[in-house]
This record gives sequence, structure tokens and C-alpha cells, in this order.
Amino acid sequence: MEKYSQFRDKGSGISPFLPTTQPTSIMAKILGAWIFIIRLPLFVVYCALYFLMLDHLPIPPVLRKILLWAMMTIPGIWWIDLQLDGVKRGSLSQQPASRFPRERAVIAAQFTSPVDAVYLATIFDPIFVVSYPGTRKVQRVSLFRATALALAPPSTTTPRTGLTDLRALVEENPHRVIAVFPEMTTTNGKGILPFSPSLLATPADANIFAVSMRYTAPDITTPIPGAWLSFLWNLLRRPTHCVRVRIAEGVSNTTVAMNGLTHADMGDKVGNGEDGEADLAPEEVRLLDHVGDSLARLARNKRVGLSLRDKAAFVEAWSKGKGNGGWL
Repeated sequence: MEKYSQFRDKGSGISPFLPTTQPTSIMAKILGAWIFIIRLPLFVVYCALYFLMLDHLPIPPVLRKILLWAMMTIPGIWWIDLQLDGVKRGSLSQQPASRFPRERAVIAAQFTSPVDAVYLATIFDPIFVVSYPGTRKVQRVSLFRATALALAPPSTTTPRTGLTDLRALVEENPHRVIAVFPEMTTTNGKGILPFSPSLLATPADANIFAVSMRYTAPDITTPIPGAWLSFLWNLLRRPTHCVRVRIAEGVSNTTVAMNGLTHADMGDKVGNGEDGEADLAPEEVRLLDHVGDSLARLARNKRVGLSLRDKAAFVEAWSKGKGNGGWL
């Protein structure tokens, strides 16, 4: 993979855009093929039934979560290792409710796989939004769209319509959680990309929780757009998958009022530098750094300097080198 060395972070040497592969024996491949053949029709039919019909019905949240748990059970995602940052094992039930994302909370989640959105929907039933570089604006999307974005090409342009911000969403939905993928595109889980400034529109009374999800085996991460076949193969061929979930302590946005003005008064005023960094106040940079550092610590990896535009350039180079995004 030396021809992609320009997409390796100079400080850490991490390549966050390369697909992850796992060595497999011949017997494991044969067994995996049988499991894949049995699961694929059931999984495709169930997902089609849920996203085309059930997701549009006024189903109670509890029943919706049960249906999503069933979706994750089909590919064997049933072992969830959930921990709160700084909390000893076995003492989760003793923690105050404020340690978990709940109403008037914003989740800043690591983005590595379509499973991310499904898991978050199963546990928190959040409102999903898409972030863009250089703007605090976000776009509200459905669970299906949030899932599909994990295998979509990185978008470096902001749509002109359908935008809002986290402040408005929290005020309009005070009893819901908002889920944000601030990296704006998927990685292989080995590095945390620079954030969109969308988190800076979070109101001061809504805590921001960094949430990391890591998978065993890690080859169900999807840094390559369009690689649906390889994702389904890796997802369905193994008997089980483990999800390691870590949640940081919530932090409040203390930057919402600067010089007596709110962000609504100031407008969107981000965008001169790459990813909007040039227009951010020092307090805003510190907040994004704090959340980014928390996410890197939870994921046991490092923050990298490669941006969304680097991911777009990598995808172009990968497409020219491989000729397809399917079986990798």
C-alpha cells in the first residue's frame, strides 16, 4: 500500500482510509460461506421490511428498539461491551442518569461502519444529522440515510437547502438525543479526523457526549465508499461480532455566547480556512479539541491531521488503482 503513503498521517504514521483485512484459514472461509448463504436472504429481507415499511409506521420507541435489536442479531452482533469513561466495571447501575446521553444531549460519535447508526438507534433512538466542513449547519437525515452514508463518497460541499443547526434541533426536540458524526466521513477506526464545527451550535444546557464504537473483528469498518459486497461478506460470514462501546463524560458548550452575542446573532461565520478552522475562536477550538481528544482516548487511537478533503482525494486515487469498490 506504499502508493497510498501520501494519505498516511505524518505525525503518527496512521492510514485511516485503508480497508482493514483479517487473515482467514481455508476452513474458516468454507464455514463462513455457508453462514453467509444462510444469513444473506434473511438479513436483506428483514432490512427491506424494516426500512421500507416498519420505519415509517408510528411504532412505540420500545418496540422500535426491539426490532432494531433483531436486525443486529441476524449477523451475530449480540455481544456489547459497554463502559462509561472513568467508571469501574460492574458499577454502571450506580451511576447518575446524567452520565448517559438522554434528553437534551448531543452524541459526537466515531464513524466507521453502517453498524454505528443502527447501534445508536437501538440504544438511544436519536435524531441523526449530517455535518459538513466549514459550517455549523447540519442536515437532519433518517436512520436509513445515516446508515447508507457510511458507504457513501465523502461530500466536501454543503447543500443549499434543508439545513438547520443543533441549537434549533435541541429546542424543537427537547426529549430526544441528537447524534452527530463530526468526522463527516468513515475511517477504518485507527484515527480520529478533524471535526466539523457543527458541534459549536450546541446550546449550553445540552451536554455533548463522545461515543466510541469499536468492532471485533474490525473488518466491518467501511472506509471505502460503495464496498457493500465486502461489508456484507465480512458482516454475515462470522458467527458473532463484538461491539466495544465507550462513553465519555458529557461536556457543555461554554462558547455559545461570545462578546454578548449568540451564534444565531453572529450567523454561520465559518469557512475561510480548510474545514473552517481559520474563523474559530480559541475557546471553540479548545472545545472541539476536548471532544476529539476524548474520542481518541476512548477508541485507543490518535487524532490525525488528514481531513475530509484528503479522504476525497484518497477515494479518487483508490478508484483509479482498484477499478471498483466491491470485493476488496
